[in-house]
Amino acid sequence: MLLRLQTQALGGVRAGQGRPLALVLAALLALALAVGGDGPLPSLRLALFNAYQLHLPRQRASGPVQIIAIDEASLKEFGQWPWPRTRLTELIEHINAQQPLAIGLDILMPEPDTTSPEALASRLPPGPLRDSLAALPAYDDVLAAAMRRAPVVLGAAGFAHPEPGTSDALRVWPVHVKAPPAAAPASPLPVMRFPQAMSSLPLLQAAARGQGLLSVNLEKGIVRRAPLLGAVGDTLVPALSMELLRVATGSSALEIEADADGVRSVSVGDLRVPTSPDGAVWVNFSAPAMDRYVSALDVMRGRLDASALQNKIVIVAMTGLGLTDYKTNARGDFMPGVDTHAQMIESFFDGAFLRRPPAMRWIEVAVFGACSLLLVWLLPKLRLLVAVPLGGAIVAGLFGGGALLFARAGLLFDAAAVSCAFGLVGLSLLTSMLTAAVRDRKQSERALQVARVSAAKTAGELGAARRIQMATLPQPALSFPGETRFALDALLEPAREVGGDLYDFFMLDRDRVFFMVGDVSGKGLPASLFMVVAKALSKSIALRGPWEMAAIMNGANRELTRENPEMLFVTSVAGILDAVSGQVFLCNAGHDAPRRLTVDGRVEHLQAADGPPLCVLDDFEYPVQHYQLRPGECLCLTTDGINEAMDEAGNLYGNERLDRLLAALPATSSATPAAVVQAVRDDVRLHVGQAEPSDDLTLLVLRWDGVA
Repeated sequence: MLLRLQTQALGGVRAGQGRPLALVLAALLALALAVGGDGPLPSLRLALFNAYQLHLPRQRASGPVQIIAIDEASLKEFGQWPWPRTRLTELIEHINAQQPLAIGLDILMPEPDTTSPEALASRLPPGPLRDSLAALPAYDDVLAAAMRRAPVVLGAAGFAHPEPGTSDALRVWPVHVKAPPAAAPASPLPVMRFPQAMSSLPLLQAAARGQGLLSVNLEKGIVRRAPLLGAVGDTLVPALSMELLRVATGSSALEIEADADGVRSVSVGDLRVPTSPDGAVWVNFSAPAMDRYVSALDVMRGRLDASALQNKIVIVAMTGLGLTDYKTNARGDFMPGVDTHAQMIESFFDGAFLRRPPAMRWIEVAVFGACSLLLVWLLPKLRLLVAVPLGGAIVAGLFGGGALLFARAGLLFDAAAVSCAFGLVGLSLLTSMLTAAVRDRKQSERALQVARVSAAKTAGELGAARRIQMATLPQPALSFPGETRFALDALLEPAREVGGDLYDFFMLDRDRVFFMVGDVSGKGLPASLFMVVAKALSKSIALRGPWEMAAIMNGANRELTRENPEMLFVTSVAGILDAVSGQVFLCNAGHDAPRRLTVDGRVEHLQAADGPPLCVLDDFEYPVQHYQLRPGECLCLTTDGINEAMDEAGNLYGNERLDRLLAALPATSSATPAAVVQAVRDDVRLHVGQAEPSDDLTLLVLRWDGVA
């Protein structure tokens, strides 16, 4: 009926209805889209750009970068990291023999080599061996000499806070900033800045031909953008990727083009890379390419082709398990951090830049405005069955156009934010049109009256069901008249009108008492009905005999499984107390472990559940737990309605609070089960306060007093 009224209203409303409000909303949303940065919905925008990269990865047109991986095979062959500097020297010499354009070291060496001869000599007593070792060249000097013969670029890691081994002094090569006088930045460039950085020894920095930052931006743990330029203190430092390109092209400096907003591009040689104002770029990732990696072991053993590294940019990095910081890129690939630098260089060689120029947000505003005006003009004239496909087609066109711009031009168009804003305008129009529809007041009042009568009837039926359900539970005060060997009390408070918790107790014979507590899955009437069935069947089986705990529990499980059309289950703890000897036999079917309250005030948790809930496995044979009570000791059985009772802030009552309460009670020899039940009930109510009960509350306390 409601859908028919809405359709009639949509067909009969006036053409101008809802348009003014929609136009005002569209103007506000256009202002939100025009805001810079990551827009009004940054998470949605980044997820869309991730999807572009995942489904439209960059195709590799060249392979200018080779990563020499210090991998598991290398570590197994040459020993654990760190290697002696002579081993690293040997690796660099093998790489340099193939005449690469540049060799980047994604490795930090801030401390001298502890395996160097002079380091070993300092730990020896005076003597010939110490003198011989001291006369040998230092390993750091050997490595520095090899670096002077090779086009090596060192890496450095920026730190937000001073740490041991960090410094604000780095040896870097010139970075020239070009800006028109009228557009020169009024303050330092808004690049990623670090107070200090960790780098290699000054000796090694002096021997290298360049040094670049290894740090990249992580957005919620994902690499999407990477800086081409950063700063340590007041010194501009290029990223490792750009410094490798500078050394590879033989350029003397990096050229930075800037304006009043910040960095516009970073250039080296003939390569110009457009950037965002903070000097970062969106990394255009390809699918994982294992041929980009070569094991250091293969290099050291001469297994590579003689020209495999010739005229390439080589990056040496640790990829062995536990030695590297693997990162997740925008495609969702979990790769070593060095892979980002390699892919950046590769995309620069291929000219495959990802760009989101400042004008892109104005293009998005214009597209949103055009789509919104079209919708405002057409929607009030159309019926719902035509309007919905039209809106869907526009949204599909936005996403398709964004994907096309990404694939063909590397442009990042935020179709997600535009589509959401467009959807809000459409929703505003629909809401206005539906609100303006004429409704039959009398029919609404009649329907409301019918609903009230039905609700009152249902409430009365639920009240009757609650009274019937509670009447089936035995009354502790009337169940064992004249009994002095044990005392028992129990409580059940349904969270709703009816509940699914249960308890029961009765004498099997003159010396043995059966007791149980259970919790039916689900809530409301189905759970309450199954609770009554479970209680009745369990009692019937127990009274038919044989009076053994395992037989009672196993029989109840089989009977309940057959009488379970709603596929419910019951967690339960049931037991038999021998009133003469104090022996207790328990079976636990997926329920919380009972507690024993000792005469000296301790609270002991008995064995946890050793079987599944009833009605889960129909042929499961439940094992029996055996305990011996001392006179005055109590058993306390609860359901999760106690420990999971929540206050208004959502805080749970918890097992620890229950244990503290029970331990703080007077000695169980003087505290009656009724007093224990009342104390728990009052404390749970105090915790819950004015909050609505979240579950049924059930508690059974049994104390054995022994034979007088």
